[in-house]
Amino acid sequence: MELFDRLERRELEKAVLVHVDFYHESDREDLDEFYELVDSAGAEVCTLLGTKRQRPDSKYFVGKGKAGEIQQAVELHEADVVIVNHALTPAQERNLSELVQCQVLDRVGLILDIFAQRARSHEGKLQVELALLKRMSTRLVKGWTHLDRQGGIGARGPGETQLESDRRLVQGRIKSLERKIEKVRKQRGLGQEARKRTDIPVITIIGYTNAGKSTLFNQMTSAGVYAEDRLFATLDSTLRRVHLPGAGRVIFADTVGFIRHIPHDLVSAFRSTLEETREADLLVHLVDASDIHREEKIADVHEVIREVGAESVPQLMVFNKIDRLEPAVKAKVDKNNEGIPQRVWISAQSGEGIDLLLDSVASFFKGAFLTVVLTLRVDAGKKRAELYSLGTILEEGFDEAGNSLFKMSLTEQEWQSVKIWPELIEAKVLDEDSN
Repeated sequence: MELFDRLERRELEKAVLVHVDFYHESDREDLDEFYELVDSAGAEVCTLLGTKRQRPDSKYFVGKGKAGEIQQAVELHEADVVIVNHALTPAQERNLSELVQCQVLDRVGLILDIFAQRARSHEGKLQVELALLKRMSTRLVKGWTHLDRQGGIGARGPGETQLESDRRLVQGRIKSLERKIEKVRKQRGLGQEARKRTDIPVITIIGYTNAGKSTLFNQMTSAGVYAEDRLFATLDSTLRRVHLPGAGRVIFADTVGFIRHIPHDLVSAFRSTLEETREADLLVHLVDASDIHREEKIADVHEVIREVGAESVPQLMVFNKIDRLEPAVKAKVDKNNEGIPQRVWISAQSGEGIDLLLDSVASFFKGAFLTVVLTLRVDAGKKRAELYSLGTILEEGFDEAGNSLFKMSLTEQEWQSVKIWPELIEAKVLDEDSN
C-alpha cells in the first residue's frame, strides 16, 4: 500500500503543496499551519500552488485546469508527493494521483503520517495503525496498484477476488487492533480507579498542538519529556506524580496536542489516551498567547473537549509565550469575583510565571486539606525527611528536648497515614479557629 510504503521511508521527500482558499470560513484551512505540518512530516517544499473556489471539484478537488498545473509542477520539480491542505474523498485522491503519477496525500493523511513518526508507546503505535487501516479500507482500489490495470471482459474476476481478499485482511487486522486497544483501555481504567482510590488529584495539560505543553510539563515536573517547536512533537501521554506546595501529592498528565478539523478516526482511535482528559480533576488549557488565531484555536480545543466528554471538568486557562507579545506582558493571574484563578500568563520557555501557575493550580484543591500539628521524636530522622517530601510545612521548630515540631497542611489520606507513626509523640488536627 503506497501510504504504508511512504511511512517506511524517512528520507526527505520533495513535495508540491496545494492550498484552496474557499469562500466559506468553515471550509478553510490555515496556510501557516499547513507549512508547519509539512515541516513536521519532514518534507522538502518545492512549490505551493493556490487557488480560490466556492466549492470542491468532484473529480480533482481543484478543477481540471489547476490539476494540470499540479501535474506540470510535479514534472518540473520531480516531486515525490503532492500534499493537499484539505480532506479529499477516495475518488478525488485516486483521480489526482493517476493524473500526476505520484503519491497524493491530503490533510488527514499528512497528520496520520506525522502521528506514525511520533508514536513511541505500544498503545500509541496501535492507535495510529488502527486509524491508518480504517482510512486505507476506503482506498484499497488505489492502494493496491496491481489492480489498477485489471478489468474489462474476461478480466474482472481475479481482480475482484484479490480486492475482496485485501479487504478481509484489513478488516481482520482492524478487529484485532480494536481488541488490543480495548485491553489497554481497561488496564488504563484500572490505573485511573487506583488513582481515585488514593484520592490523588490529576491535573491534565491540554491545548492546541505546539502551544508548549511538553515544555510546561517539564517546568512543572522536571520530567525531561521531549519538547520541540514543531506540531505534534510529542504524541504519547506522560504521567508524573509530584508534590505540589499547597496541594500535596498530585499527578500531572501531558496529552497529545489538538488541532483544527482533527480526523474523526484519530479522535476515535486516541479516545483511550484522551480519557486522561475526561478523568482529570483539573484541565490546564494551554494557549499560545502570541498566535494571532488563538481565539479560533481555543474554540477548536473546546470542541475536542466536548467530543471526548470532558466539558464538565474545571479548566484553568494558561496563556503561554508572553515573551513573544508586543507590547510585553508580565506574568500575572486574572481572578474572578470570588478570587478563583481564571487565566494565568506565563512563559514556559523562560520559566516566568511558573510559580504563579503552581499556586493557582494548588488553589483548586486547598479545600481538601487539614492543618495538623506534629511532634516527632528527636531520633526520627527518616520520618522528618519524609514529612518534608509529603506535605506543605507551615511552621517548624524544636522543643526543649530536641524533638521536631511541625505545623503542616496534609490531605485527609496523608493525615490518616502519618498519625499512626510510632515515632510521633503528638499528632492532632487544628480547629479552623486556631489556624
